[in-house]
Amino acid sequence: MTSCLCAGLLLPPNIGVFLLPEPRMNLRIALLPLCLLAALPATAATRGFDVRDLVALDRVSSPVLSPDGSVVVFAQRRMDKQATKASTGLWVRNLLTRDVAPPKPLTPEGWNVNSPAFSPDGKTVYFLSGKSGTQQLYAMPASGGAPQQLTAFALDIGSYQLSPDGKRLAFSADTFADCKADLACTQKRLDETKAKKSTGVVYDQLFVRHWDTWADGRRSRLFVADLPAAKAKPVASAVSLTDSLDGDAPSKPFGDASEYTWAPDGKSLVASIRVAGKSEAWSTNFDLYRIDADGTGAPVNLTAANLAWDTGPVFSADGQTLFYRAMKRPGFEADRFALMSMDLGSGQTREIAAHWDRSADGIALSADGKTIYTTAQDTGEHPLFGVEIATGKAEKIVGDGSIAEFDIAGDTLAVTRNSMKTGDQLFTTTTTPGAPLRAITQSVEERLPEVAFGDFEQFDFKGAAGDTVHGYVVKPWNYEEGKKYPVAFLIHGGPQGSFGNGWSYRWNPQTYAGKGYAVVMIDFHGSTGYGQAFTDSISQDWGGKPLEDLQKGWAAVQQKYAFLDGKNACALGASYGGYMINWIAGNWNDAWKCLVVHDGVFDTRSMGYVTEELWFSEWENGGTPYENPKGYEKFNPVDHIAKWRVPTLVVQGGKDYRVPEDQGLSAFTALQRKGIESKLLYFPDENHWVLKPQNSVLWHDTVNGWLKQHLGQ
Repeated sequence: MTSCLCAGLLLPPNIGVFLLPEPRMNLRIALLPLCLLAALPATAATRGFDVRDLVALDRVSSPVLSPDGSVVVFAQRRMDKQATKASTGLWVRNLLTRDVAPPKPLTPEGWNVNSPAFSPDGKTVYFLSGKSGTQQLYAMPASGGAPQQLTAFALDIGSYQLSPDGKRLAFSADTFADCKADLACTQKRLDETKAKKSTGVVYDQLFVRHWDTWADGRRSRLFVADLPAAKAKPVASAVSLTDSLDGDAPSKPFGDASEYTWAPDGKSLVASIRVAGKSEAWSTNFDLYRIDADGTGAPVNLTAANLAWDTGPVFSADGQTLFYRAMKRPGFEADRFALMSMDLGSGQTREIAAHWDRSADGIALSADGKTIYTTAQDTGEHPLFGVEIATGKAEKIVGDGSIAEFDIAGDTLAVTRNSMKTGDQLFTTTTTPGAPLRAITQSVEERLPEVAFGDFEQFDFKGAAGDTVHGYVVKPWNYEEGKKYPVAFLIHGGPQGSFGNGWSYRWNPQTYAGKGYAVVMIDFHGSTGYGQAFTDSISQDWGGKPLEDLQKGWAAVQQKYAFLDGKNACALGASYGGYMINWIAGNWNDAWKCLVVHDGVFDTRSMGYVTEELWFSEWENGGTPYENPKGYEKFNPVDHIAKWRVPTLVVQGGKDYRVPEDQGLSAFTALQRKGIESKLLYFPDENHWVLKPQNSVLWHDTVNGWLKQHLGQ
């Protein structure tokens, strides 16, 4: 057969025209090497980015490298043609073949899988799948072949970690404590509860509900099982490790397998668990427990001296040192995660990079054990850093955007990186700082050549207290020099968060730029990535310095960028951003033609009693509502409703237990009672986030319709 040659790389032939990646197209075309673009007819961008593009896009995640770094496996999520249901498969790329062969599917078509991992010898790939009816562990050759089901437990496996020798499995499952290792006991009890004629539930402590789920008495607990030999029956029994600890491992709702790890000798594990009893809803005291892998002996608390959060354990190769991340202030979920080391012989601990004023996201050790690799928010981006364990020196390895995930094997590094214009894209490189990146998958711009994305730029100004504050401005997709454009002014949640140079599937500035709006985003006091003092500054000051930053930033950005039509703008926000919209409605309502509040705090006093994670509201307001009522009333939007006047769209999720629906309904009631133009978009089946594809389409269409109604375009 013939081949196409581009920059010295062999490419598949018979590619007549470039096909846009549709949900069911052949990804052999969609994932061709990037240089193919130069050989194909150019497609001029003719439109802006739309939510339907956002929903239909393939999503790349979970890169894992073989132990020798020669192969990368990653997950790719694909949406069906109706944009109602997604499935995820594993793809594989041999890195030694350069770009002769693009990535190819590894798992069978029609399977929905997650959590890939390599065996210690690199010959086998493990993953979780619900193919059997419950989520179980499967394995298949890295070179391809038929998957083998390895487990057949009565319950879903939530997460897993392979033992160092690859012969055993540590995994989590949601169980009742008294069922211990009998997983079928938990399923039987669930079936019995479902069959009852009554539906009432009695609680005697918090949490009664968390994030989007009501408590039913189960905890996420750890188990260990032997893996079956080749062609043997799936294993159905396991040893229980944590039924004596009244806490979740991993934590809920967002914990994962990084919260527990095997010791190198395979005799024990270490897991991060909060054992708080009745104080769980207002405690952030997660500790590291050492647990015998055979289930004997009592768990040992290794970090009892620290009453704040300890997590992310990783052993040194010799098993003598435990690395982990720790906060210092109990009750503060946005405290800085410091990198720590513990000598397991003496129990002595030290902070590795005390002068590095960033909060570490995770820990991966270099092959020689001298460097920790971690990501962290940093001045509007989310780079990968290397931190020398001996000196604490931190150096940026990969920047320019946001690193979502990474894996390291020897000197080979695989990362998924995104920016405001690229979406998540898989690259491989080395651990040398600034080394060239090799694209394994395409960017969003390359997948959608007919779409023009808004260019963006970071800016800064003097905000509250004279501090330097940063933000981003995004041009509309159809920008023309000399014209002015209406503005979508986006306010991030958290409040300890950031709207920076990254890609989002919920609040994506390109969906507004794609409708012809300019976008402004400001990282006000309280945002992450600018030092812990800057992050701390919002607590007990929700409506103070942040509002001043937004006001000064809005003035500064209009002065700097002439294309912004400051008299034709709407402000939008969710969660804390939604709180700020409610606060703006009564305290800065002369700058906006419309407002959008999504799952926003309406009444800080009510929020202190109705939210689930009480540590958050109590830290942010200086105590409980009954201990410090003035702290809750100082910046309470409900006290300023008399000044509300701006047309407002309210969005609320019925399963949002973080900012429950009474907050959204109260805001809408206030607007309606005052006769202010308003709408309510309610999702009975969504939580704090809108996740279902068609609900996302409705959300964006409604929000953009509201902007169009008041701003034009």
